[in-house]
Amino acid sequence: MCNIWQGRFPEMDLGEDGFTNVAPVDSFSPNGFGLFNAVGNTWEWCADYFDPAWHIEATRAVPVGPPSGRDRVMKGGSYLCHASYCWRYRNAARTGTEPRTSTGHIGFRVVRDL
Repeated sequence: MCNIWQGRFPEMDLGEDGFTNVAPVDSFSPNGFGLFNAVGNTWEWCADYFDPAWHIEATRAVPVGPPSGRDRVMKGGSYLCHASYCWRYRNAARTGTEPRTSTGHIGFRVVRDL
C-alpha cells in the first residue's frame, strides 16, 4: 500500500487508499526494513546532486551522485503520482529538481544510525 493518486487524473482522486493529500507517516504498514512510506506520499529530497546520465558511468558499489550540480535528487513519488503520466512511484525512481522548489508533495526522511 502507498499513497498515490487513484482515479481520473487530474480531475478526481478517489482516495481509495484513504487519502487525497499527504498521509500521516504511519498510515500504512512499514516495509521489510521498517521504513514507512518509502514509496508515494511525498517525494523524498536526497543530498545527491542529480544528473540523468550519471549512473550510466558511476560505480554501483557506492552509488552517490555527481560531486556538483544545480538540481538535487528526489526519490519515491508522491500522492500526485498516477499511472497515466508518472511511472516513478517506486524505490529506484529518481528525478531532480531545484532545491528552491516549494511544494506540498516533496518531503524528506529523517535517518539515524543505530
